[in-house]
Amino acid sequence: MGRLTTHVLDTAKGQPGQGITIEVFHLTGSERQHLSTVITNSDGRCDAPILEGDALTPGEYELVFHAGDYLRAQGVEANEPRFLDVIPLRFGVADASQHYHVPLLLSPYGYSTYRGS
Repeated sequence: MGRLTTHVLDTAKGQPGQGITIEVFHLTGSERQHLSTVITNSDGRCDAPILEGDALTPGEYELVFHAGDYLRAQGVEANEPRFLDVIPLRFGVADASQHYHVPLLLSPYGYSTYRGS
């Protein structure tokens, strides 16, 4: 059964990104359909897959990480507007029977992602 998961790591502090709000969207052409909103737990993960089974279909998706709110809550000082605030990650699902793991490695001035396992 296919599923979509994520994991946020705060690379500046060397710890999981706890309490980060993530919005989930399905993209069809110029349409952007909101599917759900999740919040990372103490391990920087979601308590359950973001999407799984029939809810995950082939197509384009977007995870929107509210990193600025997390960084403010962590006491990271920065000029406003912050260099990083809302981070949208768009990716494609070709085979909905597979596991798509989309982690975010985050610091106040940079981020990276990849398809994990």
